[in-house]
Amino acid sequence: MYYRSSFSLDLHRRPNVGKDGFTLLELMVVMLLVTLVIGISTIFFANTLTSSKFNTTVRDLSTTIRHARSLAQIHGERKTVTIDLDSKTYWIKGKKVREIPSDIQIKIIDPLYGEIFEGRYQVVSNAMGGIQGGTIVLWNDKKTVSIQPDPIVGSVVVK
Repeated sequence: MYYRSSFSLDLHRRPNVGKDGFTLLELMVVMLLVTLVIGISTIFFANTLTSSKFNTTVRDLSTTIRHARSLAQIHGERKTVTIDLDSKTYWIKGKKVREIPSDIQIKIIDPLYGEIFEGRYQVVSNAMGGIQGGTIVLWNDKKTVSIQPDPIVGSVVVK
């Protein structure tokens, strides 16, 4: 009796050509598409980073002025936010000094002195809630924002 093994090699069967795996052309097209998507997303996120840095600076500066107003009301004494236009820094006395990024420009529009581009400027918060100071204007290549403290009510409006 002749037994045929299930492990024997069948010479008449063709191997599965082209059914398992990908061709080189398919792999190259997929790699091109992945590279294209990564490149576009990098450009998008790079533009978003610049915008978020600007928005963060505006938010931090307006929050610092609001914080000084709160401290003035809590302690019953004047609190001052000092803005150094030359070194692009701002702070409340006794608190952390914060920096304005170098790509962001700043000026103050004071009701008495007009536009101020250099020196130190003080925004003073009174114990009664009012704020003395001019409009702070921040801008970069794409955007301009003004921070306007209200002298009577003490609110800070960002436009």
